[in-house]
Amino acid sequence: MLWKCASFTFDCQRPIIMGVVNVTPDSFSDGGQFNSFDRALQHARDLQTRGAHIIDVGGESTRPGAQPVSEEEELVRCIDVVRALAQEGMCVSIDTRHARVARACVCAGAAIINDVSGFRDPEMRKVAAECNAGLVVMHMKGDPTTMQQQTNYTDIVAEVRDYLRERCNLLQEMGIARQRICVDPGPGFGKTAEQSRTLMRNLQEFVHLGYAVMCAPSRKSYVGATYGIEKPLDRDEASAQEALMGAELGACVLRMHNVDATQAALKQFRPLAVVALGCNVALVDDAAQGVDAKIAQLNMAIGALCSLPDTTLVDASRFYESEPAYKEDQPAFVNAVVALRTGIAPRDLLKYLHAIENSLGRVRTEENGPRTCDLDIIDYQLYVSDDEQLTLPHPRACERYFVVDPLREIMPSFVFANGVKLADAQPCFGKAEALTRSEAAYEPPAAQQE
Repeated sequence: MLWKCASFTFDCQRPIIMGVVNVTPDSFSDGGQFNSFDRALQHARDLQTRGAHIIDVGGESTRPGAQPVSEEEELVRCIDVVRALAQEGMCVSIDTRHARVARACVCAGAAIINDVSGFRDPEMRKVAAECNAGLVVMHMKGDPTTMQQQTNYTDIVAEVRDYLRERCNLLQEMGIARQRICVDPGPGFGKTAEQSRTLMRNLQEFVHLGYAVMCAPSRKSYVGATYGIEKPLDRDEASAQEALMGAELGACVLRMHNVDATQAALKQFRPLAVVALGCNVALVDDAAQGVDAKIAQLNMAIGALCSLPDTTLVDASRFYESEPAYKEDQPAFVNAVVALRTGIAPRDLLKYLHAIENSLGRVRTEENGPRTCDLDIIDYQLYVSDDEQLTLPHPRACERYFVVDPLREIMPSFVFANGVKLADAQPCFGKAEALTRSEAAYEPPAAQQE
C-alpha cells in the first residue's frame, strides 16, 4: 500500500518515521525548546539526518487542558518554518486543526495536513479537497480543553474505528483518494491510560479499514503509566518499543520525538508472513465431521502457530466455509488466513508448517484431495522465490476465494511481495462464505486484549 502526500509517495510495507517539531512554548514534553525559527530548522534537520522521513510542525499545543491560540499566532509560529523546510526538499506535515492555517501551510509547501480534530470542520475538509496533500485523520472527543472529561466508551476499539471510518468516508465522498488518507486512533486524546493502551494493543483493527495507520505513542501519559516513567522526556526508549509494537501490528507511520531511539527499536522489526489454513477432514469420529469439528482442527493449528519461536500472531480472519477447489468430489472446507510477524526464514517456516500439518494427521496421498490440515505460506514480506521447494508469493493465492476473501477482511489494501495488489485479485475457485463471528472467530491471545 502507498501513502500519497503531494509530490511524496511512501511505501507502507516499511515503517515511516514522522519526526516532531513543536514550535510552541507549552507542548507537554518539549515546550519552548524549539520555538524559534533557527532552533526549529536545526532540530528538523537533525531529525531528518537521523532518519525521519517526515517533519511534523505544530504551532499549537493540544495537550490535555491546553488553551487554544489564535490562528494568527499559530501562523506566526509555524508558517516560516514550514516554508523553509519545504524549500529544503523535506516532506513537511502541518499539525493543525484550523483550516486557515492548513491552507496557508499547504500553499507554503506542506505535503501533509495532520488534523487532531479529524477533519470535523467542513472548511478543513474543503481545504483537503482543494489540494493533494496527505491527510492524517485522528480521533478525539471534544477539544483539548474538554477531551479528558469525555472518556466514556462501551467498546473503545470499535467506537474509535467506526468514527474514523465515518470521517474518512466523508473525505472520500468529496473526491479525496483513499491513498491520501492515514488514520490515527489518537492515544491520549480523550482516553484514559488504560483506554489508550487498549487501542495501541489492537492497532490491527484499524488496518481493517484499508488506510495507512499512524502509531503516535511518543512520550504520552499512557506510556508513562504503562512503564512507570513519570517525566515525559524519560519515556523515549519505552515510546520506541511501543512504536515497534505498533509497526508489527500494521501501523506504517510512526510519529516520534526521538528518532534515534525509534531507529534502534526498529532493528527488531520482523517480516510479515501470511498463512492460509484449510481443513475438510477432522480427526474425530465420522459422526462429528461438521463445521465445528473442522474449526476445532484449525484452532489447534493456529495455537501451534502461536507457539513458533520468534513469532507473534498479528491478526486472524473469521473462519470461512468454502467449496472444494480443483477436486470437487470431497467435503466442504473451513478456511482462514492469519498474519504473523516472524523472525523465521521462509524455508524454515515452511518446515515448521509441515510439522504442524503432520502433527494434525495430514496425509499426502492425493493432490488437492481431502486433508485434516493444510497450511500454505501465501506471502512473505519482501521475499520472492520460484523453485520446487517454495514459490512465493503463492502462485494460486489470487485465484482462490477462500484465500482472497479472508485476506481482504484483515488487510484490504494488501500488496504481495511481487507487487501484485490484492484489490486486483479475480478469484474463480473455492467460493467461500464467512461464518458468523460469534460462532467462528479465532480469539487472539490474551496479550492482545490488554
